[in-house]
Amino acid sequence: MLYELIAIVRPGSLHEVREIARNCGLQVLRSGGVIRGYTNWGTFRLPKPTTKHQARYNDGHHFIMRFDSSGPVQTSIRRTLGLDPRMIRFSVVKLGDKLEEIKDVEGHITWNHARNISDTI
Repeated sequence: MLYELIAIVRPGSLHEVREIARNCGLQVLRSGGVIRGYTNWGTFRLPKPTTKHQARYNDGHHFIMRFDSSGPVQTSIRRTLGLDPRMIRFSVVKLGDKLEEIKDVEGHITWNHARNISDTI
């Protein structure tokens, strides 16, 4: 199954972001999965101030990882990220499970610069 991890790490050190991304990738690879790609979106403002682990954040460092793995592996990744105090927020989205659905999905995710939904159509 193809998953997409969208993660927001506390801003400050790029080394922390790399370490978190590397740990997630190693969990996928050790279980026999495949990483399709990482995309670093950098640091920018959160939609609203967020409190996590007794700290308040206005900015966050965003990265995305697309990977193929089994369901228990993505559950393990969610558990690991939930316990990491450097994480502000994350989400794992299932993009598809059949070959016809996922065969054309690339590893790199581009930022959408459209302001309105009508700009994307």
